[in-house]
Amino acid sequence: MWAAAALFLAAALCGCPGGQDAGPYAAAVGAKPADGKRLIRVYRCGECHTIPGIPGAQGVFGPPLNFIGRRAVIAGNFANSPDNLEHWIESPPTMKPGTAMPELGVTSRQARDITSYLYTLQ
Repeated sequence: MWAAAALFLAAALCGCPGGQDAGPYAAAVGAKPADGKRLIRVYRCGECHTIPGIPGAQGVFGPPLNFIGRRAVIAGNFANSPDNLEHWIESPPTMKPGTAMPELGVTSRQARDITSYLYTLQ
């Protein structure tokens, strides 16, 4: 019992930074979350991922994307930053060779819009 209490106290004192607050990303870069939401449907991301706000996006092959705006990492080991998420969406294999996430032909502009929508999922 004391060990569990000590572990809890240690964790509380160290503090978990929790998720990242993406802030007003869309406004800062001129991205369009509504276009990102549309593009998520166009590229059929919901076949692999569960994505809130996207009708029929109930895929279970990839990770669910709920709360992605609060996550500290993406793709297992990259900091969840706008640049990293955009790059991941645009060209996953260049960041993580052998990944199951395919390259879909998303342009950098489209990746920015998709990122802006995903960052609304707080």
